[in-house]
Amino acid sequence: MSVNHYENFPVASLLLPSSLREDVVHIYRFARAADDIADEGDATASERKSELAKFRHALVLISEQPHTQTVGDPILDDIFLPLAKTIQKHRLPLKPLTDLLSAFEQDTQVQHYRDEDHLMDYCKRSANPVGRLMLHLFKQVDPESLNQSDAICTALQRINFLQDVAIDIRKQRIYLPADALSDAGVTVEHLMQGRCDHAWKTLMRQQISICRDLMQKGAPLGRKLKGRIALEIRLIIAGGLRILDKIEAVDCDVFNHRPTLNKFDWIRMLARAL
Repeated sequence: MSVNHYENFPVASLLLPSSLREDVVHIYRFARAADDIADEGDATASERKSELAKFRHALVLISEQPHTQTVGDPILDDIFLPLAKTIQKHRLPLKPLTDLLSAFEQDTQVQHYRDEDHLMDYCKRSANPVGRLMLHLFKQVDPESLNQSDAICTALQRINFLQDVAIDIRKQRIYLPADALSDAGVTVEHLMQGRCDHAWKTLMRQQISICRDLMQKGAPLGRKLKGRIALEIRLIIAGGLRILDKIEAVDCDVFNHRPTLNKFDWIRMLARAL
């Protein structure tokens, strides 16, 4: 399974200790594969749920039989047998993994989010588990660190929602709170037509502010941790904030200007992280 999908932050990068890179790839491969089942291709919702159920069953199997040599499917074996070794090696909790699956299952059913709480609950299960698993790998699982990681991961998820509005609407998905759209005077037609008017810019500025506040809440984690993981986290934060800067630079017109990071951005981010 390729791990070369576009991301706003590096996966198992050289900044991570070499002893953990393979474990990070095992976790990422599981998350990426399950996410692709929920999002990619033209399968029906029922078919997607059925495939995700196989993932859930495989997790149950490796929790009950940690040394299992197969989960009953060669494709799943490629994902879950390495993952099982990582879980055993680091005594990782299974809840973050099952939370991820619950979010991907939700993607097969829910296309709109009614309010801030509804969206944040989704982020809690679709984004935060990855950060929590990383902290378990680094044995940094005090409540404050976990909460700061949650803030960073949720911010990154929501930033991704902002830059991918035009992509998501083509899938008939809106990852923006419905009540916030209504309050700003933004309709579904804004998204369908790519209408970047005053109402849209008002909504986007509110959402950008929420993301920046979340990043600020999580930023102390990058100063608390030691070594290369601290630099990695600061680089991730810098990347998310740079995307927000780029959204503002195009006056919130993400319909025609999807912000991405170029080599000059990476140089700037690394300097800021250092």
